[in-house]
Amino acid sequence: MAIAAALVVAACGSSGSSSTAGGNPSAPSTLIKSDPQNGNVTLTVGSKNFTEEFILGQIYAQALKAAGYNVKTQLNLGSETIALKAIEGGQISGYPEYTSTALESFFDVKPQDVPPTATAAYTMAKKDLEKQGQTAFPPAPYSSANAVGTLTTTAKKLGVKSISDLKGKSQNLTIYGSPECRQRIDCLLGLEKDYGLQFKSFTPVDIGLRYQVLDKGQADLSILFTSDAQLANTNKYTLLKDDKHVLTPGYPMWITTKKVVQQAGPDYAKTIEAVNKDLDLKTIRELNARVDIDKQSPASVASEYLKSAGFIK
Repeated sequence: MAIAAALVVAACGSSGSSSTAGGNPSAPSTLIKSDPQNGNVTLTVGSKNFTEEFILGQIYAQALKAAGYNVKTQLNLGSETIALKAIEGGQISGYPEYTSTALESFFDVKPQDVPPTATAAYTMAKKDLEKQGQTAFPPAPYSSANAVGTLTTTAKKLGVKSISDLKGKSQNLTIYGSPECRQRIDCLLGLEKDYGLQFKSFTPVDIGLRYQVLDKGQADLSILFTSDAQLANTNKYTLLKDDKHVLTPGYPMWITTKKVVQQAGPDYAKTIEAVNKDLDLKTIRELNARVDIDKQSPASVASEYLKSAGFIK
């Protein structure tokens, strides 16, 4: 993944705010400055239990440490329910959560009622969180969401670019997805109800096999995630455009408590918002690939990202 590493540096250094990649001495520095007073504050960074969360957790933890905070980590908490309880119980100071997951899991918002834009979804989630003593910082500019994927060769053969293009063709196609996909409006149920599609068959499959079933020709279509490592630096797979906005987008935001915000001071939000700003979809796919495919550690990948973007030395 040497190519991916180079692309990560290029993607992270493309922001006009970076002073390290472009060599422009007049550009403002992104380097995180350490404040000795922050050393009096201990922050425990949490995460859920999958690759992207491990990477995000390490990015936030290392950035906050660079800002001078005393930082601890608990980066394998489990589900969002467990992570939220850890915040409520004071075991962690915060963790990265997706807007759609927070709204649907914590506040029983139906997938079809989750706002499709980052700003609207974040505003709704923050408002609900603050009612119970928590809050959230603005999300990164990428969405991790379900997507209908296929081999690019299959997409060209079928002549499809969007999910609506499957109309009149889906009855001859097989689709694989996670077991819960069958009952979710932002998965198979939405494809059937909102797009009016009927498939030849739907087969539940373990999440780790969602690309393998395409590669082996077992499935014509598979429910993928937009930020998957397998989508980095390859045209092998095609994600069909969700032209009816049925597959709820999820933007990663930092959930914390009002109490921690007050105790930690202004550098807390400032630091997390800074490192979030350039985390776009291309970059997170490449970071995921370096862990899932290249088998690098999330800690080293996060460190390289922060260095390449000029946040740390």
